[in-house]
Amino acid sequence: MYKILIVEDDLPMAQAIQKEMKMWGNEAEYVRDFQNVLTTFTEYDPHLVLMDITLPFYNGYHWCSEIRRISNVPVIFISSASDNMNIIMAVNMGGDDFIPKPFNLSVLTAKVQAVLRRTYDLAGKIPVLEHRGAILNLYDTTLVYEGEKISLTKNEFRILQTLMENKGRLVSRETLMTRLWETDNYIEENTLTVNIARLRKKLEKAGLKDFITTKVGEGYIIQQL
Repeated sequence: MYKILIVEDDLPMAQAIQKEMKMWGNEAEYVRDFQNVLTTFTEYDPHLVLMDITLPFYNGYHWCSEIRRISNVPVIFISSASDNMNIIMAVNMGGDDFIPKPFNLSVLTAKVQAVLRRTYDLAGKIPVLEHRGAILNLYDTTLVYEGEKISLTKNEFRILQTLMENKGRLVSRETLMTRLWETDNYIEENTLTVNIARLRKKLEKAGLKDFITTKVGEGYIIQQL
């Protein structure tokens, strides 16, 4: 579980972001004392910071530079000041990404998850996922079953990875579409349906029948044995 600090003075927006981050299984807290953002940062010790630029007392650039003096934690700027100069400033001040307002919360979540995985996954997670003897290699995006290597497209791999990571838990279509959005390409619902169907055919051809179960109107699940 990752801890995310939200530095945003628009309270309804900060609370909406907090709720969205928690829905994805992360911890999230928003700053309440904008004179002492660094104090909150050191006490909360987050894995990632979402930083607005226009803030009371000191702007987001100031606080990013203060954080950079003591930590390399990822900082993603979120701001309506999305002209080229501000984006360049954000990067130069140590920001890892810049998301212009207004934004879709699902797209924000996808960006956050992508940065978290790039930053932390290689240090802790095993490089494979396994179920019913099928082994998903997280490095070369292939699936191996009974000695046969099954090639997957990027979307098929992301879908299967998400389902195997949540084995035994229902995964909604919205969650899968958010995961696919991490490629920065908009994915329509019909595209998800087509990818699920093609993935199922590949699994069944390899001998993995009923590997993915559909819950009509809810989503998909890989059942625990």
